Amino acid sequence: MSLVGIAAKRIVTCDVARATPDNPLAVIEDAAVLYDEHSISWVGPRDAAKDKAEITDFGDRVVTPGLIDAHTHSAWAGSRHDEYALRMAGADYRAIASAGGGILSTYRAVTQASEAGLAAELAARLRRMAELGVTTIEVKSGYGLEPDGERKQLRAIARARADVSLPSVIATYLALHALPESARGSRDHYVLRAGTSMVQEVAQQKLAQFVDAYVDANAFSVDEARLVCDAAKRAGLGIRLHVGQFADIGGAQLCAEVGARSADHLEHVDAAGIDALAKSGTLATLLPVASFTLRQDPPPVAALREAGVGMVVASDANPGTAPTESLPLAMALSVPMYGLTPAEAILGATRNAAISLGLAGHGVSRPRGSLTSGARADLVVWDLPHELAILQPWATPKTHLVLRKGQPIAGSAHRR
Repeated sequence: MSLVGIAAKRIVTCDVARATPDNPLAVIEDAAVLYDEHSISWVGPRDAAKDKAEITDFGDRVVTPGLIDAHTHSAWAGSRHDEYALRMAGADYRAIASAGGGILSTYRAVTQASEAGLAAELAARLRRMAELGVTTIEVKSGYGLEPDGERKQLRAIARARADVSLPSVIATYLALHALPESARGSRDHYVLRAGTSMVQEVAQQKLAQFVDAYVDANAFSVDEARLVCDAAKRAGLGIRLHVGQFADIGGAQLCAEVGARSADHLEHVDAAGIDALAKSGTLATLLPVASFTLRQDPPPVAALREAGVGMVVASDANPGTAPTESLPLAMALSVPMYGLTPAEAILGATRNAAISLGLAGHGVSRPRGSLTSGARADLVVWDLPHELAILQPWATPKTHLVLRKGQPIAGSAHRR
């Protein structure tokens, strides 16, 4: 692929080097982006690009980096519509889970599904997510629960990772999600196996780049999660943790202690936890769709902002508490529900999301989440006139063209 370019009325670069207090998204008006299949080579005024490459002009549209969904459980089977109706009628999620629903319900569906079936369902979801402007997606296991089920889920995720027509996939082994019925009398053995030998196996077979654990009341303790984190560090895997969705039991401090990339949820976190995150550089991944469906109060966003904790916005796509495939919906909800500024919401699904996945920052080759020289050519041309319009709660895709590594994977222009 030779050097080509796109031009538009507004190019939202999300380039920290260009950003100012008055222009936090580093928008360039009447600009162009030049790229090949490897990376972006130049970003600047439209007129200056005319003699550098063949330019496709998209007129008054807006261009952004490809969106990055940094927290999803999108490899699942089955449906939990009955539980959703119960929760909307006032039933408590934890009570449903204790009665054998929740995660265990999806575990049973995943156990019955074939690897090929799981991979096909995941691929279909990823295609729909690409239509919404997403070019990189973190996908967790965690519904297999038993070793064979987790292996099956991770192999299904690996199939999606190999498909270049889909968004790029970052796989996470969710080692501790829920206790299966078979382990009710042997919790310690289950935690030890899931958190040590399975972590080593996953790393050796290159089935995941990260590990995760659900650190919360009625889930897993800090000490149990620390065992997983220590194994991950020995195996060379990154760490991201579910923390404080229902109660603060010290998960944020654990994230700081083990050098986690991300602390996810944080509906419940105290000042000491926030201070620990700020000092460690761990980002906070915010999941407003789950808060919406569970009718929870938001995380302490103002305190996170004041402490200097970087914030990520993700969909939490899952069949129970966040039955959505839409990162733009999560971005839209993060502004009125969580109090994020529009710029914070967009950065939370681009540059900050990339940092949380180790895809941007110091020393990263072909970073994602920004439109800068050397960055990977993941771009979205929106059928919208301004980046603020992306944050309106559209119930339909608004993408004109979605590029992964400079190649079209979605958008209305791609479908023609």
